[in-house]
Amino acid sequence: MLGDGDLVACELRIGGRHRRFTVRLPHAASDDRPMSLVLVLHGNQWNVTGQVMREWTTFDRQSDVWGFAVVYPDGLGGCWADGRGVTGADAAGVDDVAFLRTIIDWSADRYGTPADRAVVAGMSNGAFMAHRLALEAGDRVAVVAAIAGGLPAALLDTRPTHAVSALLIHGTADLISPIGPGHSRRRGPWGRLRGRTLSLHETAEHWRATNRCLPEAAETRTTELSSRTLAEGGVGGTQVVAWTVFGGGHNWPGAPTRSEWDEPTTQEFDGAEEICRFAEPLLASAAARRL
Repeated sequence: MLGDGDLVACELRIGGRHRRFTVRLPHAASDDRPMSLVLVLHGNQWNVTGQVMREWTTFDRQSDVWGFAVVYPDGLGGCWADGRGVTGADAAGVDDVAFLRTIIDWSADRYGTPADRAVVAGMSNGAFMAHRLALEAGDRVAVVAAIAGGLPAALLDTRPTHAVSALLIHGTADLISPIGPGHSRRRGPWGRLRGRTLSLHETAEHWRATNRCLPEAAETRTTELSSRTLAEGGVGGTQVVAWTVFGGGHNWPGAPTRSEWDEPTTQEFDGAEEICRFAEPLLASAAARRL
């Protein structure tokens, strides 16, 4: 483990593999509440690490504003075993749920972050993985934030034990991972479609049903650039927000456009800031969120 001020580079051995992650600690933690933990998951790109999310998002800055510890884990070979069965990590049988659970427990032991109230945020492959972790480890995750990534259909039969608040953000012009239902670009033999994912609407409905949110009509707020619908009253006070970005592409809200995708990026809001704002009042204990 190497440290440089508020930045700590770490390595753990999980499932016979050396797994790496970087921790960004806030400059000044609050005395009023325990320091919470945010996991930030990158997308699928060969040999990419969590460093790309540090550079691409403002989570380092938000760490100081909100007093959160932020972890940037490295997927194996630049990807996550998100359950769709299409990534190299899936093919290699990598247990990324175990890896991320171990980080949460490690942080709780080392820094005192609550082990049952983590936030997991991700984009694209990282968003799919965030859904999986929230469904399979709801005793550890209180809030999931998925950017440009609907729920993998392969996870529909997963029976979660805890409600998890969900912030779901997707652009209408996303060509890599469309806002509607779709499949992975990585096809099987003879061009067979695989890795089906749900639409933004279907994903939100799944989380609303899972959390047992109130059946009354949800509240919707619309601007010229986006529309967000809020469902409240879930177990443990959980909420679900479906945020549609008009004309938004496969990018992180508020970040510069990525050249390899060259898709439009909304500048209406900062994704990292909104995730922290959404999560801060919803960090309920696992006991309160038990289904």
